[in-house]
Amino acid sequence: MSGDAAALWPRVAEGLRRDLGARTFDHWLKPVRFAGYCTLSAVVTLETASRFSANWINDRFGERLLLAWRQYLPAVRSVTVRGGAAASDRAATLATAPLPAFDAAPVPAAQAVPSPFDARLCFDRFVVARSNILAANAARRMAMAEAPQFNPLYLCSGTGQGKTHLLHAIAQAYAAIRPTANIILMSAEKFMLEFVGAMRGGDMMAFKARLRAADLLLLDDLQFVIGKNSTQEELLHTIDDLMCSGKRLVVTADRPPAMLDGVEARLLSRLSGGLVADIEAPEDDLRERIIRQRLAAMPMVAVPDDVVAYLVRHFTRNIRELEGALNKLLAYAALTGVDVDLALAEDRLAENVRSARPRITIDEIQRAVCAHYRLDKAEMASKRRVRAIARPRQVAMYLAKELTPRSYPEIGRRFGGRDHSTVIHAVRTVEALRVTDSELDAEIAAIRRSLNN
Repeated sequence: MSGDAAALWPRVAEGLRRDLGARTFDHWLKPVRFAGYCTLSAVVTLETASRFSANWINDRFGERLLLAWRQYLPAVRSVTVRGGAAASDRAATLATAPLPAFDAAPVPAAQAVPSPFDARLCFDRFVVARSNILAANAARRMAMAEAPQFNPLYLCSGTGQGKTHLLHAIAQAYAAIRPTANIILMSAEKFMLEFVGAMRGGDMMAFKARLRAADLLLLDDLQFVIGKNSTQEELLHTIDDLMCSGKRLVVTADRPPAMLDGVEARLLSRLSGGLVADIEAPEDDLRERIIRQRLAAMPMVAVPDDVVAYLVRHFTRNIRELEGALNKLLAYAALTGVDVDLALAEDRLAENVRSARPRITIDEIQRAVCAHYRLDKAEMASKRRVRAIARPRQVAMYLAKELTPRSYPEIGRRFGGRDHSTVIHAVRTVEALRVTDSELDAEIAAIRRSLNN
């Protein structure tokens, strides 16, 4: 049986190369050799040249190796990679072991340096469509050797739509053409925590020097520095220094710069000075292509077209939820041995579907309120205060606070730039009226039903 398993390794390796990408596979997994398969314990043992490489591969790719082996040998319970002395002792045997038919020579594992970037999040695995083409093309330009036309690059979208993927892709592509470049990728929250730590530890000069020495700085989720004045001030100086030095900056956030309440005007001006690229909600075609791409890397897994259509239909909000649902379905099928079909998808993904239902937006609330009261939507932002307009506007503000996660200032901004105190007054007024005015209470209940439907 060990001999049969050995014969499978080239096929397993070829699938891993397609799934992980040629660069990542050649760097880490190509030097790996098949060592044995124990039929009693159902454990596959692989070997590589050093303990360091073996530990890294076990930590980073252990689950992916197990899933890849199970596609060809479902009985496998675990996969382990060993290195160092064990590998050296078996060098003669491994010399005759079957190898995947790839042309490039193995990268010596002793020289391998762990990358701080996620190898899975590369440009080759980023599916491009109308909703994200501007952001994708701008990201590729930012990673080229030539100076980018637009700098800084500001990527904005809701959660799970590809911003972080593009950050890692930019970092890896730029590192490939500029191996000696100093690339720093960090979340805005980490920037804030390191800044506070440096202040408390009296190490601000080192903190400033490290960031300003970056050739490419990538900051994820900028919205988390909202309201942190000292952090914003340091970020502003860092951006100015990088821009003056001709360095590159990429920033992501969940909304455009103009909608970042609590951010200093000077910082907003710097962030808006390059290119602001929106990533819109993924369209049906994009979601289906992403599923097909993932399934192409797992040719032994059969997923019927009606299951693909089910996933596309129900997971519309973001890519992360879509991929999470697909992974859950495939993992359940692999671990239980059942076939993937529509009944299984409906059963195992029911809770995911409920969680993935699109959230109500302020714009949708305004449209529903205006439809109920027969008003023009422009009245939601107008300055008119006649009762026939002011009361529906207050109802819309109340529902915006009830049904969305937006803050009072954010809601005020969407209603003609009103102050947060105006929104608070509207919410409290409607809350009080619902207790005493049964007609208004019924109207609000009707509007909520229309939104839910």
